[in-house]
Amino acid sequence: MSPDNNKTVSILLVDDDEINNFISIKLIKKALLNTDIMACLNGKFAIDTLSDIQRKDPAQLPDYILLDINMPIMNGWEFLDEYKRLNLDPLSKSKIFIISSSVFSNDINKARSYPLVKDFVSKPLNVEKIKELFGIEKEF
Repeated sequence: MSPDNNKTVSILLVDDDEINNFISIKLIKKALLNTDIMACLNGKFAIDTLSDIQRKDPAQLPDYILLDINMPIMNGWEFLDEYKRLNLDPLSKSKIFIISSSVFSNDINKARSYPLVKDFVSKPLNVEKIKELFGIEKEF
């Protein structure tokens, strides 16, 4: 499903690197015109944020979750386990992508072992990767 150009796409970016988040947000906004991006610096903060959204208005859950693996407090794997345990998105509104600088095949295979995870994307992000991730047609 590619994002509709008129609809605002909501994205939750879960990464402990503030500089990387700043760059990722700029790139996403360049690739996608109508975006609402929220960043969480660790999995625990993201789980708390999503729990709050689920409790108040589940329709406001993000369309996409871009999840780093290596973070303090709660890493990406712990996030996925807790996300599933709490059943935060029973209607599967959010599409989860692992966004990681890890090149280890065991991380890639582990990511693909989670039914919740749509794909594993290697950092650094760039506009082309983002357009591919969101299924946006390339402009010629």
